[in-house]
Formats: sequence, structure tokens, C-alpha cells
Amino acid sequence: MTPELRQRIESLLAEHPVVLFMKGSPEAPRCGFSAKASGILNGLIDRYHSVDVLSDPEIREGIKEFGSWPTIPQLYVQGELVGGSDIIESMLNEGQLHQLFALPEPDRTPPQITISEQAARMIREAAEQAGDDVGVHMSIDPRFQAQFQLGPIEGHEVVAESAGVRIHFDLASAPRAQGIVIDWVESARGAGLAVRNPNGPPEVRPLEPAALAALQSDRELLIVDTRSAQERAIAALPLAHDVLDESSFERLSALPKDRPIAFLCHHGVSSRRAAEHFRSLGFREVYNIEGGIEAYARDVDASVARY
Repeated sequence: MTPELRQRIESLLAEHPVVLFMKGSPEAPRCGFSAKASGILNGLIDRYHSVDVLSDPEIREGIKEFGSWPTIPQLYVQGELVGGSDIIESMLNEGQLHQLFALPEPDRTPPQITISEQAARMIREAAEQAGDDVGVHMSIDPRFQAQFQLGPIEGHEVVAESAGVRIHFDLASAPRAQGIVIDWVESARGAGLAVRNPNGPPEVRPLEPAALAALQSDRELLIVDTRSAQERAIAALPLAHDVLDESSFERLSALPKDRPIAFLCHHGVSSRRAAEHFRSLGFREVYNIEGGIEAYARDVDASVARY
């Protein structure tokens, strides 16, 4: 490490009491571990400084050498390395993060949950096969994506019960689980547990191209074209819009989460993936333009080229 780089890092740590070196930003994390770490901090403290190592390769490699810690994210408090996402989560569950930030003892009130009889039966069967010392754990990340797993009970979990089934939550997941409904769903794609969470952002809404201009006027809808520059040159959307690319991703991700936003592509497939991602970031009014620019040219404006 060069002396200049070491000085940069030391200056950052001296200037900010709490620093999270991560991939992306707290508003738009670029990996699951960074999302977990920033999500925990967001739930505990109002302000901290974050450094996007993806935008600064020198810092990305230098911080690993600086603290002899090989992975990202890394949390520093008062200039001292705390650790990565797993250590941050463990300290949260054990109440150590609350002590570190001089916060009151964590609230371990169990969330109110509802489990259907069929889901409860399936969960019990899986737990019985796993053994007596194993519990059913459920995590809900900052994007409200839920995950079940069977694992040992450590004793610091928040435990909620419904239909005779005990579900173990970590401290970050417990408030996100308030009011959830766990059901068993069977469809052509298979069968499995399904979680309905009233705390998460609403589902992506389909938007017909014919309604696009009116909604843009009435709701100040932001239209975002996810196509490549080459495709946009072939068939330009004749409405005010933004584009989604590497240079605009952070800016769009940081928009107010109540801003209505609609995504457009060629046929409406890749735009749906983009819409789902922005929904997971917390945007509460997200649309996918059905059929994409192809449907817009066919149904709304024949002057737009089709390809």
C-alpha cells in the first residue's frame, strides 16, 4: 500500500465516526452481503458514511490490506475495524451493536405472523426430519426477500408462533416480518412456501402503452428505457424519458421512493427484470410497459420504427 492510499483511508476514518466500505450504496447495494450490512445499520442509526469500493478500485484493494480483512463489506467504528456482514449480523442479534452505538437494549417483541394449516404441516414435517436440536429460521432482507432454512437454535433469536409452528427470526428480520402470512402454494411451476408481506413494496404493475402518455402527465411518471443505445437509435420513444445504464443506475436508484417509475424495453421482458429490481430497492409505484416499444409502435404511434 502506498503512503498516499493509507493516508486517504486514515483521513476517511478520522473524519467519519462510522464508515461502511461496501459494494454500491445503502440506497442501491450491489451485493447481498453489502445489502445485509447496510440494512442493519439503516435500522439502527440515522447517519453513517459509506464508501462504494466498486467505484474506487484503489480503495477496494487497499482497505483489504489496511485492516488485514479480505472481504467486502467492512465496518469501521471510531477508526476500529468491526468486521464484515456476518459479524455485524451476529453482533446485532447478541445486542453488541446496540452497546457499540450506545443504544437502548434491542426490542425482542415477536412479530405477529399467520401460517396456514397446510404450510404448518409441511414445515413440521421438514423440521421433524432434521432432528430435535434444529429450528426453523426465517430471514427477511432489506429488500423484503424471505428465505427459510433449518439450523441450530442459538438462543438469541426472536421467536414467533402460529398454527403450532415456531419460527426463529434474527433481530433485523423480526420487524420486517410483522403481519406476514406464510402459505403453501401449488402451481404448474411446482409447490412451496409463499410469503405475503404487507411491509414490502407493492408488486410491479403492468402498464399498457396506450395509457403511458396520460399517466405520465397525471402522475409525473418517469419513463426509463432499458434498451441499448443502438436499439434506442433504431426506434426512439417519442416521450420524455430517461435511460438505464451504468452511468445512470446510481442516480435513478437514489430517487425518492414514492416517485412513480415505468420501465420499457423491446418486448417488455428485460424491462420487467429492471422493474422488479427497483421494486426491491423500495420504490412503491413501479410499472412495466407491456409489450415494450414494439407494442407502442403497433398500438400507439406507427411512426416509431419496428425491429
